[in-house]
Amino acid sequence: MQLTKTEEQVMELLWKQEKAFMKDLMEEFPDPKPAPTTLATLLKRMTDKGFVGYKEYGKSREYFPMVKKNDYFSKQVNGIIKNFFNNSASQFASFFTKETNMSTKELEELKAIIDKEIQKKK
Repeated sequence: MQLTKTEEQVMELLWKQEKAFMKDLMEEFPDPKPAPTTLATLLKRMTDKGFVGYKEYGKSREYFPMVKKNDYFSKQVNGIIKNFFNNSASQFASFFTKETNMSTKELEELKAIIDKEIQKKK
């Protein structure tokens, strides 16, 4: 399952705070802030999708992420590679390095990361 852009904004806040009441999320939300009913609807949808859990304290709910940030973005990147680059990481890397106008320093840093991963796999 995937999150909408607005749901991803809410998840970013939850990942950052680790757990939060709706009022805490509303305070941290960038302007223009959504209506409280909109945020409540987003949290309900995200709970139904399995991305968010909560504990009830009387009438209040404390929300927390059910999915780790790295796990979510790893699935998103792998989906992009599968859907747009014929499941080829090398095609993705070629596109990424050419189309993002990376500096020489950034390319060298990326190369060092790749070289390190190659050494781990040997």
